[in-house]
Amino acid sequence: MSTSSTPTPTPTPAARSGTVRLGGDLPVRRLGFGAMQLTGKGVWGEPADPDECRRVLRRAVELGVDFIDTADSYGPHVADRLIAEALYPYPEGLVIATKAGFERTGPNKWHTNGRPEHLRASCEESLRRLRLDRIDLFQLHRVDHKVPADEQFGVLAELQREGKVRHVGLSEVTVEQVEAARRVLPIVSVQNRYNLAERDAEDVLDHCEREGIAFIPWYPLLTGKLAEGDGPLAQAARRLDATPAQVALAWLLRRSPVMLPIPGTSKVAHLEQNVDAALLELSDEEYEELESEG
Repeated sequence: MSTSSTPTPTPTPAARSGTVRLGGDLPVRRLGFGAMQLTGKGVWGEPADPDECRRVLRRAVELGVDFIDTADSYGPHVADRLIAEALYPYPEGLVIATKAGFERTGPNKWHTNGRPEHLRASCEESLRRLRLDRIDLFQLHRVDHKVPADEQFGVLAELQREGKVRHVGLSEVTVEQVEAARRVLPIVSVQNRYNLAERDAEDVLDHCEREGIAFIPWYPLLTGKLAEGDGPLAQAARRLDATPAQVALAWLLRRSPVMLPIPGTSKVAHLEQNVDAALLELSDEEYEELESEG
């Protein structure tokens, strides 16, 4: 008598990156997608190829990415709209994180605005643009030094109590700012600039790891001189038959269990390369050499 069984599905590339839990109750794969590049030059206006950007978003989900990071200031509003156009109705388990706290007046122009009324309006507008009933992760894009920090954290706590926000995160903060916010409400993620070549946020990353807070490094692909000539990154890339960017992402994923890189792109081919970084395995020697050279 013959028997049949359902074949075990092949893990997607992003699934190989592992999982981090936001707030303990929201698991996401540790290789996400950042939406900033789904806009025009200077993070302003429409992208050169909106159809390709929508294909990027759909392909990211096919590859197992279940965490997409955006912000109302990307475009402004352009990235949000493309996400909804490409992916709504959203597949089960997809987490869309967004940020608020900047106003835009032109290409490459960013003006901090942490006034409570602005943050509240930004949240409500993001809900509408993204077609969400609740934002799974709402992040303060910058702490506005012109506004008392407790007022900024307080309105985030209010939005959470009202059910408009599930979890709250911060961006570009110090350890002291993280702890100041945690005295007002739970913080589940921190998004700081961090990569192989720039590790000024090392103390923040270490603090996040100790406290079980996800660390989302932005600008994760910057490699500096490490990728030049016979540098350690270039050598590792040749040994692994990979690109320097892929090795840089693999190093980040190994650096900490709370690491959640969000490389972004507006091209499907580049997206596929980035996600394949989750398939790389660095040797102890390769990891430690890159660690010491950064």
